Amino acid sequence: MSASEKAKAKTEQTVGKVEKEVGRAAGNERLAAEGESKEAKGDLRSAKEKSKDAFKN
Repeated sequence: MSASEKAKAKTEQTVGKVEKEVGRAAGNERLAAEGESKEAKGDLRSAKEKSKDAFKN
């Protein structure tokens, strides 16, 4: 996994988790949904990079 893509994936996952939890704690459904979306996007980016690494070897 390239370092920059790995960093982007981790950042999206972390920001998403924080937004999701803050949204839930504050009762803000929109913020919670946005956080969940960002977290999922980070998960997908990470999976994509891992699959690219698997085919390199």
